[in-house]
Amino acid sequence: MNTNPKIAEIEAAQVRTLPDFRVGDTVRVHYKIVDGDKDRIQVFQGVVVKRHRAGARSTFTVRKVSFNVGVERIFLTHSPRIDKLEVVSRGVVRRARLFYLRTLEGKAARVRDQKDT
Repeated sequence: MNTNPKIAEIEAAQVRTLPDFRVGDTVRVHYKIVDGDKDRIQVFQGVVVKRHRAGARSTFTVRKVSFNVGVERIFLTHSPRIDKLEVVSRGVVRRARLFYLRTLEGKAARVRDQKDT
C-alpha cells in the first residue's frame, strides 16, 4: 500500500484481530448501539457479500433478508463498536463480490455450505 509511513504507523496501532472470515460465509455481528447514555448490543446475521481490504479502513458488507426485504449493512472491520464477530457457517463461492444475490429470492439465494461439498 502506498501511504505515508506515519499514516501506516497510526493504522497499525488501530488494527484489531477478528476471526478469519471470507466472502460467502454466514456471520453474526454483535454491534454496540449507543442510545443517549445507554448501550445495547444488536446482532446482525447474514452472508458476507463483499470485503474491502484497506488496512485500518477495511470494511465488509453483510446481507440478510428480513420480512421479505433485503437488508445490507456495511461494517468497519476494525471498529471499536463491533463487540464480537462469529462465523456461523462457511460458504463455498467462486466470486469475490456476491451482488448477484440481490436479484435472487428464496432457495435460489442460498449459498452452498462447505460441509455440503
